[in-house]
Order: sequence, then C-alpha cells, then structure tokens
Amino acid sequence: MSTTYGEWLKAQREAAGLTQQELADAAIMTRSHIAHIEAGRRVPSKEDARRLDRALGTGNVLSSFLPDDDAAVADYFEAARLLEQQALMIREFALSFMPGILQTERYARAVLGTSFPPVSDEERDRLVGTRLERAKVLEHPVSPVVWALLDEAVLRRVVGSRGIMAEQIMHLARLVERGRVRVHVMPYGVGAYQLLQSMLTLMWFEDQPPLAYSEGIQVGKVHDSPTVVTRLQGAYDLALSDALPLKESLAMMLATAEDYGYND
Repeated sequence: MSTTYGEWLKAQREAAGLTQQELADAAIMTRSHIAHIEAGRRVPSKEDARRLDRALGTGNVLSSFLPDDDAAVADYFEAARLLEQQALMIREFALSFMPGILQTERYARAVLGTSFPPVSDEERDRLVGTRLERAKVLEHPVSPVVWALLDEAVLRRVVGSRGIMAEQIMHLARLVERGRVRVHVMPYGVGAYQLLQSMLTLMWFEDQPPLAYSEGIQVGKVHDSPTVVTRLQGAYDLALSDALPLKESLAMMLATAEDYGYND
C-alpha cells in the first residue's frame, strides 16, 4: 500500500478534528484498523473506503484512489510481515518452498540464492536476517498458533543440498513434536486440489478482522475484503481436509529427513 494514501487519510482525519477512535466509531471500524491504514500497513477494502469517505465528508476520494491492486511483492509483503508479528493465529500453505517463518538459516540462504536478478552477498545476508527475525514469533511457547499445510513437493524438492533439506525438515519436525506448530502434508496421490495456484497465508487478530496474503511470481497481495478472505479460508479448509493427519505428516517428514541422510 502506498504510504502517501495513509498519510493523506491521517491529514484528513486531523483536519476534521477527529482522533483515530472517533473516526473508527464514525466509520464502524476498529481504531487499530485505522492506525494500520494510516501507517501504510493495510489496504482498506472498497466498503471501508466508502465508510471513511462518509465519515470524513470527502465525497468519493478515498474510494476512488485506493492503491493499485497489482503492487509488487516487496511492497505488499512488508505489510504482511508487520501484520504477521501481531497475529494470534497464522495458517500457511506452501506449494514449493518452506514458509518463511519456518525456515532455517541455511535453507533461507539457499532459497534466496535462486533470486533473479541475483542479489549481492550483502543483500542476501540482510534478507536472511529479516527472515530469521520473522521466525522469532515462534519463540513464544503458545502464540501465535501456527498451522502449515505443505505440498509434498516442499519436502521432496532439494533446495541447496540434501544436508540442508535434512536439517530443515528436522527443524520443522521438532517444532511439531513440541506442539509449537501443526503441520499437514498434501501427498502427491491426492492429485489436483484447492490452492494449487499460489502460496497463501491466513491471519487472525485480537482486535481487527482476519486477512489473507497470497503470492505468485513477482506479485503478492494482502486481502482484507471479508468476502475474499472468507472464500480463501474456505479453500484452505477444503484443501486441509484432503491432507495427511498430523501423525502421518510427521512420520513422512522424519522418513524424508532420513532419506536425505539425517541421523541422530
């Protein structure tokens, strides 16, 4: 989301003499939602923008100048990254690579090594650091609740080396064994299923509506339209119903790590 849009909203609110809470009450939104929009971390839905226009008496300006839906991954993921740190529940779907918050340092470095155009060693170090910083949400023993739905390809495709894969899979297996993360693997045998189009993250919060983040090649988007988020939640649930149960998924992970050469 463009920061300029959030700054303009803030300027209009202050010109109207309203606090964030007063604007939230008038627009039937939460104060934290207003704060995220002003800070450039969230994109208002079209209905939210219409309510803000009515509350501020700005005609249809906020509705007409919503940020472009086709913003680049880097821009949108920054918003998703910040929201990830505030979520009470996160559900990930990964089609090709391990979800970022579950990656080990060596695996993350190998993934980032596939970037095009290539990044410098310094830039890769910075990106790896950011990814490891994201993983710190798992240091809390309970929150956020994290589920991961993984296509079997995430386990089978060698990223970096067989040793890196063994280390990465065992890192995830230990999180599962500790009860910190719940993982379900979608086996190849299922065939086609919901979510095959792209990766997906679903997030729930204490004081604001849930949202979703989807990502493809060179493009990503935060979704906060209730209709779209509900549809994506339904697609996730439908795919999850076809995946292996937790114990069978863990057994597959342990066997795959062993195949890659892992031994205690």
